[in-house]
Amino acid sequence: MKAMTYTQYGSPSVLTLSELEQPIPKDHQVLIEIKAASVNSGDYHLLTGTPFLVRAAYGFFKPKHTILGSDMAGIVRAVGQNVTTFEIGDEVFANLAEYGFGAFAEFVCVDAKALVHKPSSLSFEQVAAIPNAATTALQGLRDLGLLSAGQKVLINGASGGVGTYAVQIAKALGAEVTAVCSTTKLEMVREIGADHVLDYSKQDPTKLTQRFDLIFDVAAYRSFLEFKPLLKPQGRYVMAGGAIGNILQMLFLGSVMGMTGQQKFLNLLVKPNTDDLKYLVKLLETGAVKPVIEKEYGLLELPEALTYLGLGHAKGKLIIKN
Repeated sequence: MKAMTYTQYGSPSVLTLSELEQPIPKDHQVLIEIKAASVNSGDYHLLTGTPFLVRAAYGFFKPKHTILGSDMAGIVRAVGQNVTTFEIGDEVFANLAEYGFGAFAEFVCVDAKALVHKPSSLSFEQVAAIPNAATTALQGLRDLGLLSAGQKVLINGASGGVGTYAVQIAKALGAEVTAVCSTTKLEMVREIGADHVLDYSKQDPTKLTQRFDLIFDVAAYRSFLEFKPLLKPQGRYVMAGGAIGNILQMLFLGSVMGMTGQQKFLNLLVKPNTDDLKYLVKLLETGAVKPVIEKEYGLLELPEALTYLGLGHAKGKLIIKN
């Protein structure tokens, strides 16, 4: 099979198209022919080995896993002898982050418990765009943010992979959404349902006079302390990514402040699971949520896709098709 591999940390140029043996599923595994995968910021961090803390989990001197990619969709081509929930020919999708990655290839073997059936009404590209970004948005808003109908939420970084899902999921939960993004993405964010859209290059979102039940910060390039005055007395601030200094500040100072006051400051650590994927599929099937896919690439174009993602200009998701 063909796969895009890397053996050292670096820029997208270190990726190489390799010919590998097609994997054979173990007793509890399923062999998937990958039809589509999506690119996430985590792929870029694993590729570059930055921030340096990434290497503590995935290899200090060289990457532990040589094929990137967590989000994938495809067709079952073989099953291990203990697998009873899937059959050859089933269309499925999954998050491979806890199973060694490997989505940027033609085939992958994965534990059957990671898989979810793909509805016939959705394309491979649509479901491949779900696992990481949409789960991040869902867990940040619903589980940590405790967002409910009638509440007001500010979403900072509303135009990327996580942000576009966050806007739509917040609306599906019945919230009033104020979204922050750049000038070129304002119209797109309005189209996916944001009630109010701010251009951060023209208006400082931390100077708003409105108060929010939840601030969901996908692009935390400001200290959470700058957003604190925007929270209601019992409001919550949830950080889902951003500058390493701000993340560390949240981990230490935010937790202390949360213990001593009614406002809560929380750092999101996503927990992949199939229950959330099934919940998200229902939102897609009803039309409440639609993946925003900016561009599709071939497997050989993965370096180009990761380069573009690294620039921070992507609108929604980037898809790799086989």
